[in-house]
Formats: sequence, structure tokens, C-alpha cells
Amino acid sequence: MPLYNARILRLAASIPLAERLPNPEGTAQRTSAVCGSRVTADVVLDAEGAIAGFGQEVRACALGQASAAILGGAVIGESSASLAQAHALLRDWLKGDGPLPEVLARRFPDLELFEPARANPARHASILLAFEAASAAAAEAQTVPAG
Repeated sequence: MPLYNARILRLAASIPLAERLPNPEGTAQRTSAVCGSRVTADVVLDAEGAIAGFGQEVRACALGQASAAILGGAVIGESSASLAQAHALLRDWLKGDGPLPEVLARRFPDLELFEPARANPARHASILLAFEAASAAAAEAQTVPAG
């Protein structure tokens, strides 16, 4: 499978939840030093700490946009801890040589599209941006006092 394929380009063109939230409880922006791609994520948590509202602004290459689309399609209901886990597992998978971890395959099945990118470490940062920003935004939201 080529690095850039029709499925990745289709995802990149249709990012869910691609608008910033007006009153987020947590916000984080992450920028790739390698390519300059940038993702800003906003979250609102429910009473149990799960993401109830999510918005993102994505200024990234097609791989970063596709990753943001995959995240945006499944982020509602995730928690700060589950997003931190997903980010770490995705980072390790991109650097490693095994199959996509089962927990990622269940929660974010389209991540397998990035298999060809594993051989291109310069592309990893852009793929990770949305997950990193969402995880940081959710962690920040957890520190907001309930009120």
C-alpha cells in the first residue's frame, strides 16, 4: 500500500469535528518541529470525565489530516487516560514492527492505514499530532474545578 492512497486522501478531506469549541474546558495545541503541521484540540468532559464535546483545528499534511479524521470519528466517549494510552500505543507502533495493538484496532480501526508510514520516521510526528493534542486538552480539562 502506498504512503498516500485514496483512503488517506478521502479521510484528509473529511475531518469530523473540525471546528473549535466556543467554551472548551481544555485546549491544547501541538506543532511538529519536523514539518510545521499544527493541531489545536478543544474538549468538554461529562461528569464521568469522558469527552462529551470535541473540536479541532488542523493545519497539517494529508497524513496529519487523516489521523485527525480518524481521531475525530471516535473521540467522543474517550477519557484523558484512554487518549494518553492511544497516543503512546500509536507512537510505539509507528516506531516498532508488530501489528497494530488490539486496543487501537478496536477503538480507531483506520489507524492501520498508516502501516506504510512506519518506514518513514519523518512522517510520525504529523500522524501523532491530533492524538497528542487531544490527550493534552483532555488532561487540562480534568484539572478544571467542577462548578
